[in-house]
Amino acid sequence: MERRSGDKQVILAAGFPHGSPWIIWSDPESGPQVDLASFQHAVRTAEDGKLDFFMLAEALRQREHKGKLFDLDITGRTHGLTLLNALAAVTEHIGLVATISSTYNEPYELAKQLSTLDHLSDGRAGWNIVTTSDPASGANFRRGGFLPHAERYRRAGEFLATARQLWDSWPIDSVVGDGETGRFVDDPEVGGYRQVGSQFDIAGRFCLPASPQRRPVLVQAGDSADGRQFAVDNVDIVFSMHAEPHAGRAFYADVKARAKAAGRDPDSIKIMPGTQFVIGDSRADAEERSRELAYRQITPQNAIARLEQVWGRDLSDHDADGPVPPVLDNRGAAHSGGYALGGKPPSAQARAWFERAEAERLTIRELIIAVTLRHTFLGTPGQIAAQIADAVATEAADGYVLAGLTQPTGLDEFVKSVVPELQDRGVFRTEYTGATFRENLGLPPVPGR
Repeated sequence: MERRSGDKQVILAAGFPHGSPWIIWSDPESGPQVDLASFQHAVRTAEDGKLDFFMLAEALRQREHKGKLFDLDITGRTHGLTLLNALAAVTEHIGLVATISSTYNEPYELAKQLSTLDHLSDGRAGWNIVTTSDPASGANFRRGGFLPHAERYRRAGEFLATARQLWDSWPIDSVVGDGETGRFVDDPEVGGYRQVGSQFDIAGRFCLPASPQRRPVLVQAGDSADGRQFAVDNVDIVFSMHAEPHAGRAFYADVKARAKAAGRDPDSIKIMPGTQFVIGDSRADAEERSRELAYRQITPQNAIARLEQVWGRDLSDHDADGPVPPVLDNRGAAHSGGYALGGKPPSAQARAWFERAEAERLTIRELIIAVTLRHTFLGTPGQIAAQIADAVATEAADGYVLAGLTQPTGLDEFVKSVVPELQDRGVFRTEYTGATFRENLGLPPVPGR
C-alpha cells in the first residue's frame, strides 16, 4: 500500500525490561539477562525492523520480598550506559535509551556519560529520567534515605537544568584543531559552568565538546500531575502507562493540552505507552494464546507475592485461584519496596483493586493479570498493524514501546510479520532517513550557542 498524504506515522521502540512480569524468563527461548549476546540479538532485531529506539529498563536493587531475594523475578541488573556503549558498536541507526535515576546520580558524571554515548554512537543517545520511588534502593547509596515525591521532582528539575548547562557549555564548532598554530579551541574559557541551587552547588569546566545531538533525547514516565508537568517542561517522549486506547486518548489529550498551554508545539512531545502484543492465526486464536501466556507470566506464587506487597500482610495461606481477601490495615506496604502501581498510596490502590475484583468476580491471579499485564494488541499481523495504526491516527498515542514476552527473541515475530504490514499501510518507515535519533523522531534540533 502506498503511503498516503496525511497518514500519521507510527513511532515504535523496543523495550528490554528487567524484573517485570512481562518476561516469561522460564521459557526455553528466554536467554540470560547478563549476556551481551542477548542484548545484541534484541537490538539488532529492532534495528532490522527500523524501530526508532531501544530502551533498557534498569533497577538499582534486586527485588526482594519478605526480606529475601524474590527468586521468581529475573535476576541480573546490568548497568545501562555501559551496555548501550557496547551496543552502539554493533548498530548504526537505532536510538539507544538508558533508564537512569536523577535521585541517586550526580549531574556532572551523568552528563559526561550520556555525552560520551552520543559521541560514540554518532548522535543516538537517549535518557529515560526516573526519580526512583522505592526507598529500598536508597540503602545502596551513601546518602541513603528516601526523598518524598515533590522533593524527587525538585531534584530532577535542577539535575536536568544542570546537565543542560554542561551540554551547552561548548558552543557548536568551538573545536578548531589547528595543527599549524597549535590552537585546539577557539575560546580558552569554553566549557565553563556554575550551578547554585537547593540540590547542587558546583562549578567547573565540562570536559567534552558538543556531541552530535548536543543533548540526548529525553524520556520520562511520570503519571502524576507533577510528572506530567515535568514532562511538558523538559522531555521529548513520555513513556506512558496508558496502553489501552480509551485511557490513552485521555492521557494524550491532557499532556498535549499542557504543552500547548506552556507555549510548546504539542507535536514536539511524543506519547508512547509501553505494551505487549500476541500474534495468532486469528483474533480468537490470539485471545486464547493471550490467556495461556498470562498464566505463564503470573504464576500462583507471583500472584500471591504481588498482592501481599499491596495488601501489606502475609497471604501465603490463600489460594491464588481463589477469591481476593478483604483489605485490612496495610500501612506497612508503603515501605515494602513492592509493586505499587499507578502512583497511588498502597492503601488507596488496595481498595481500588479489591473493588475491581468484587465487581468483576476475579480471583487473586485474575486480578493481578488484569492490573499488571498489557496485552494490548491481539490478532493476526494485519489486524495488529491495523490496531496500532488506528490507535495512533485517533490520538491514543504517537507510538508504542513494545516488550516481547520472552527476551531476547520476543520481537522477532513482530518485526518479521507486523512491521511489513505497517509499512504496506504507509504509516511506518522502510528506511532510516535521519542522521541522528532526534532527526529520525522528527524532533527539532537543539538550538546551538
